[in-house]
Amino acid sequence: MENLFNIFLAGEVVVPTNPTEFTFWIGAMAMGAASVFFLLSLDAGGGKWRNSMLVSALITGIAAVHYLYMRDAYAAMGDEGVTAFRYVDWILTVPLMCVEFYLILQKAGAQKSLLWNMIFLSTVMLVTGYVGEAGLGNAAFWGGVSGAAYFFICYILWFGSAGELANKAGGAVLEAFTALKWFVLVGWAIYPIGYMAGTEGWYSSFFGGLDGSMQLIYNIGDAINKIGFGLVIYNLAVAK
Repeated sequence: MENLFNIFLAGEVVVPTNPTEFTFWIGAMAMGAASVFFLLSLDAGGGKWRNSMLVSALITGIAAVHYLYMRDAYAAMGDEGVTAFRYVDWILTVPLMCVEFYLILQKAGAQKSLLWNMIFLSTVMLVTGYVGEAGLGNAAFWGGVSGAAYFFICYILWFGSAGELANKAGGAVLEAFTALKWFVLVGWAIYPIGYMAGTEGWYSSFFGGLDGSMQLIYNIGDAINKIGFGLVIYNLAVAK
């Protein structure tokens, strides 16, 4: 931690030396650029989805700032230095991604109970995932609890009230909702793979030949999901 603190104070430039460090640099720039784009697009399509575009900008903006810190933390300490920053990012951005579902379904009659249920489940998913990944408890057990919360979110989106509201709304709303729920089912599944790649007792041996495999997988997942979510909302805003 002292090395990381000294890097921050000195303002040293951390030059990427492997694929994982490179993705931290790319991630910071991509998230920042996406945030600027979404802010400039607040009134896209007449501003009907202004709040949704703003949330998209917040998601990528928060991630961009954390990626700058994670970049230096990884260079100084490896995986150990990144975990806390990673989960602080997620505990802010993942619930905001859940908010996106509520915002696009609000006009179809979505109740706030849908919003709070998804925020609660996403928080459980992240807190229990951190307990397992940070070594504060049995990795397999807490990873299983985190996975259960994730599948419950998928159930709500695919078979629960959220899906029914999207079908009721139809049109561009249904198309956007369908794209977003696929991001959750497939895109969010990248994170359990990263968890198992870097947490002992799972399948970390499969990724032993790739240095920083867990962080590399997480970085790819963040870029796909956070930027992708915003682009889906943008497409909804400009749809006729």
